[in-house]
Amino acid sequence: MKTLLILNDAPYGSERTYNGLRIAGTLSKQEGNEVRIFLIGDGASSAHRNQKVPQGFYNVEVMLGNVVRHGGEIGICGSCMDARGMTDSDIADGTHRSTLAELAEWTVWADKVLVF
Repeated sequence: MKTLLILNDAPYGSERTYNGLRIAGTLSKQEGNEVRIFLIGDGASSAHRNQKVPQGFYNVEVMLGNVVRHGGEIGICGSCMDARGMTDSDIADGTHRSTLAELAEWTVWADKVLVF
């Protein structure tokens, strides 16, 4: 199954991004599943490199890395990056600056689209 997850919320503050990444991580580990994540709006901040969180707290950058290690793709809205002052050197390994055109392609590609 091909699943696209669109994450809109900031990485911390609510648990929506966290829960979206939990399901993405679980799906990416299952044989036969392909996972793509598109970070848009405040979700773009989820891909910021070198996140430091309190001990015992989840780390969204690590969770994104787990999806990438299992073959997942992660795109970040370029306009949203610009609005947040993020450059390509600011983003986590395995993620890439993306576009709404790529999001449209991924939407057509997907069997299921989950929005958080």
